Amino acid sequence: MKLVPDNYVRRKSSTVPFGYEDDGLIDGYLKTIPQDIEVLNEVAESVFLGEISLGIGVDWLEAETGKKMSRMGLKKYVDKKYERLGKKS
Repeated sequence: MKLVPDNYVRRKSSTVPFGYEDDGLIDGYLKTIPQDIEVLNEVAESVFLGEISLGIGVDWLEAETGKKMSRMGLKKYVDKKYERLGKKS
């Protein structure tokens, strides 16, 4: 059994999610980038609360992290995290 450091998560698909990177050190695992995750959670909360739009959110992410995320990608993240925006009432 392999011992994996705390800041690594098992890779679940071929796509590397926002806030993670494939550093190539441990095959099948991705390294967490805590700063990116922190900014993503802050943006997601603001979108969920209606303080900002998805467009402003993706611009904020790019300005803070230097990485791009689509509006739909941010919407899917917010929907999954807060289970609200995508559901019909």
